[in-house]
Amino acid sequence: MRKITANLYMTLDGRGEFPKYPGSDLPSGKPGEPDEFFRKMWTDRFSDVTTVVMGRRSFTGHRRVHSLKGRKPNDPKFLFDYSRFLDRVEKVCLSHRLKRLDWENSRVLKGDLAKIVARIRSEKGGNIIIEGGPRLIHEVLRLDLADDYWFLVMPVVFGRGPRYWGPMKAQTNLKLLSASTMRYGELVLHYEAVRGKAAAKGK
Repeated sequence: MRKITANLYMTLDGRGEFPKYPGSDLPSGKPGEPDEFFRKMWTDRFSDVTTVVMGRRSFTGHRRVHSLKGRKPNDPKFLFDYSRFLDRVEKVCLSHRLKRLDWENSRVLKGDLAKIVARIRSEKGGNIIIEGGPRLIHEVLRLDLADDYWFLVMPVVFGRGPRYWGPMKAQTNLKLLSASTMRYGELVLHYEAVRGKAAAKGK
């Protein structure tokens, strides 16, 4: 069974933004090397992930900035490695509007998210990352579609921008697997979904 991981990047008040804060423009790791959140969310997954699912805005943004064609010559090596990874994996864009993808190994799917995820999971391949904005990830949480979640939580109460959290029909239980603090106060949290009897005990 293919494992599905959802990535979240959020402020303390649950906003899907990348605001500036003390240290946000400085490297958290060694010069030219990925920091902890990038390693855990991406670098460490290059060998087992074969599909990345994105919403339209996330897809077009990644294509513009993170495809190999979009790389700048002075970018560090780990970002070139990231671009090569994105170029070679299957990319699924969830969109009713986008017609031209202009990125190799890409396809568009539309319709019911649960059915789309079930279809992708049933296909041959390695593990899957869902990389999207708050609207997509909220639906993933609401429908309990991911097996685990990586959070990057930035030390900012932003007060505006798209929200990750919204109304839910039922409680979603998560088990904390790891937690670490980065140099400038960011939290990197890893949770797995709790289902079946274990979830029922928590209610």
